[in-house]
Amino acid sequence: MSKRQYTSLAGVYDDLNVDFDYARYAEFLSKMIKKYEKTDTSLVLDLACGTGKITFELRSLGYDMTGIDISENMLCEARERCYRENITDILWLCQSMQEFELYGTVDACVCTLDGINYLTDKKDLEKCFSLVHNYLIPDGVFIFDINTPYKFENIYADNSYVLENEGVLCAWQNEYNARSRICKFYLSIFTENDDGTYERNDEVQREKCYSKRQISDMLKKCGFELLDIKGDLDGKNAEDTDEKWYFVARNIK
Repeated sequence: MSKRQYTSLAGVYDDLNVDFDYARYAEFLSKMIKKYEKTDTSLVLDLACGTGKITFELRSLGYDMTGIDISENMLCEARERCYRENITDILWLCQSMQEFELYGTVDACVCTLDGINYLTDKKDLEKCFSLVHNYLIPDGVFIFDINTPYKFENIYADNSYVLENEGVLCAWQNEYNARSRICKFYLSIFTENDDGTYERNDEVQREKCYSKRQISDMLKKCGFELLDIKGDLDGKNAEDTDEKWYFVARNIK
């Protein structure tokens, strides 16, 4: 994922995802952490945290949070919320998923909302998993989701979508290459000015489609034990027709 991605989208990202239930997702993460942790979890890393919506929700559940994202614009949105709400106990770091550095270890790591799919090179995926392994305590829990092959092939494909909220519209055209398994998202974001005119900004994003086997093999290679794969936030077992898979792994040292 490059720093150029989420440059135009950062300021309107939350507006376009206003219906997403971040609190429910955070509760799912906490439930999985508590189910599989071997010691009490306090310090949690939110990798590819974006505007910090999950970070804030996990903080509200009592976790000591660090958020990492490569996009300065996304982190500016998170820091602005901290300023508005006088939140001073979250550490924000502008770093990439495959090259981040921490000041010490964490008890658990989460990476949500298809952050892993933005690692379009398997070498970067390995670097990311290896760094998570390095900074997690022994037996620490790593939870992340990915967009599934079913979603890339049937939902994304070469389809077009429009996301809209008051004062903002995002026109979204997909281009999926079945051979490279990379989908390009061509985004045109229209934001309303005070005088009623609209300003347009364009952005291109890329995601990689990974199979269960590829993710499972990479986790094993990087020192993790795969504990579970869920198909939704209700905790059902993963199926091939799911749009997302939720992986739960344990750090083995």
